[in-house]
Amino acid sequence: MSVSDLYPDIFQSTAKSAEFCYNVEMTTILLLLIAYLLGSIPSGLWIGELFFHKNLRDFGSGNIGTTNTFRILGKKAGFIVFAIDCFKGTLATLLPHIFGIDTFSPALFGLIAVLGHTFSIFNHFKGGKAVATGAGLILGYNPYFVLILVALFFITFYLTSMVSFASVLCAGAAAVLVLLLPALHLILPTYDWLFTCIILFLAAFIILRHRENIARIRAKSENIFNFGLNITHQKHKM
Repeated sequence: MSVSDLYPDIFQSTAKSAEFCYNVEMTTILLLLIAYLLGSIPSGLWIGELFFHKNLRDFGSGNIGTTNTFRILGKKAGFIVFAIDCFKGTLATLLPHIFGIDTFSPALFGLIAVLGHTFSIFNHFKGGKAVATGAGLILGYNPYFVLILVALFFITFYLTSMVSFASVLCAGAAAVLVLLLPALHLILPTYDWLFTCIILFLAAFIILRHRENIARIRAKSENIFNFGLNITHQKHKM
C-alpha cells in the first residue's frame, strides 16, 4: 500500500491546489501578454494611414501619439486617438478584475500596456510618450485620482498653451500625490506599494520621454497650441 492510498484526501487536495496555482499563473501570464499587445496598438499610426493616408512618423515631431495627431490630422482624429490610447491603459488595468485574478496589483497590467504603447511591437518597438495610456492606467485603478490630474492638466494647459508642459507637471504631481494621499487617507486610503512604485516609475519615465520638449521650453521655442495664455512666452505656434 502506498502513502497516497493511506492519505487520499491530502494528496487530492495537494493536486487540486497545484492545479489551481498553475491555472492562476498561466492566466496571469496570458493576461500580461494581452495587456502588452493591447497597449501596442498604434492607434495614431493606423488611423492616419487608414483614413488620412498619412504616416504620422513622417510629419511634425514624428511621434504617433495624441499631440502629433492633433497637429497633423486635426482635432477629431486627435480626440479619437487620445480616447483609444487612454482606453488601452484602463482596459489592461481592469483585466485581472474581469478574469478574477488577484495575484498582483492591477496597476502592473496597466504598466505593461503603457510599455506596449511606448515600445510597440507593431511599430518597430517605438511609440508614444506614455501620457494618455498612463492616464488610462490610473483611471482603471482609481478614477478620483485621475480626476485631480485631469483638472491640473487643463489648468496648466490653459496657462501655458503647452501639452508637453502640462504632461510633465502632471507626471510630477502624480509622483507627489501617490505618496501624500494615502498618508492623509484621501482618495487612496492605503498604500499599495506596487502601485506607488509604478506611478513613481511612470512619472520619471514620462519626464524622461519629454526631455527634448523640456529643452525647447527652456529655449522658449516649444510648440504651443492656439489656446490659452502662453504665460511662458513660447514663440513657436503649431
